[in-house]
Amino acid sequence: MNEIYFWIIFNAFVLFLLGLDLFVFHKKEHEVKIKEALLWSLFWVVLSLCFNAFIYYWQGPAPALEFLTAYLIEKSLSVDNLFVFILIFNFFKVPLKFQHKILFWGILGALVLRALFIILGVALISKFHFIIYILGAFLIFTGVKMAFSKDEEVHPENNPLVNWVSKHMRITKTATDGKFFERHGGKLFATPHFLVLIMVESTDVVFAADSIPAILAISKDPFIVYTSNVFALLGLRALYFALAGIMQLFHYLHYGLSLILVFIGAKLVLSDLIEIDMRYALLVVGFILTVSIVLSLLFPKKDNELPPPPDFTL
Repeated sequence: MNEIYFWIIFNAFVLFLLGLDLFVFHKKEHEVKIKEALLWSLFWVVLSLCFNAFIYYWQGPAPALEFLTAYLIEKSLSVDNLFVFILIFNFFKVPLKFQHKILFWGILGALVLRALFIILGVALISKFHFIIYILGAFLIFTGVKMAFSKDEEVHPENNPLVNWVSKHMRITKTATDGKFFERHGGKLFATPHFLVLIMVESTDVVFAADSIPAILAISKDPFIVYTSNVFALLGLRALYFALAGIMQLFHYLHYGLSLILVFIGAKLVLSDLIEIDMRYALLVVGFILTVSIVLSLLFPKKDNELPPPPDFTL
């Protein structure tokens, strides 16, 4: 079967899953409880591993290892970025029952934007080999910067897209039933939830600047890069509700991710001198993640150092 058909079938399958998610399982707005979120997280992880098995039988062990490594890195970076989503929702005081809808449309937009980034990145690397050194140096810089960065803060007033919308569109003070737009007196108004969606989308663009180069360092196959990104993002909403209340406990994960970015960046920069087998790269990534999580659990932050978690209940 021609590879183009796999692209068509895969995207049709993704749209089908998204349609089921929004119009069947979450047709009625409700607060996503931890138990429900954990079950959905398990579903997306199992589905991703099943697709990984499909890659193995279709293309062989090397592409399957690339997919698994790329998926693991993207998923790990997503966990670190989820804390920013919590800050955004808390800043705008978005009720829990409307957060799933905003994340849904935010991730749908992220899928489109990342597809464009991946296509552009693969095309540039295949045409200009020296770009891999630029990407590698960028990842090393980003990893070092991440290690020394302080806790994230949300400043919507500094977001250029939010500022532009606020100046050029009518904004209501509240959002009825979680809508993004409302009509009042025959005029169309954007709601605060639309501003939140813009914040989520623009924040993901910043996240993609870190994650896409890291994944391109693992594989140059656009199908592997794209599908690993898609599966990591599809499970992001469930992961958000499953981990939102305890994410602050994994305080060493931040440093583990910075070390992974430095490792992947060095792998790119030295790719013409040293060829690191993908099996060893996967082991290194898995080892760093495991150590950072174990250290977080063995040496937790003091209670007065932890931010108050959102009210997620069973």
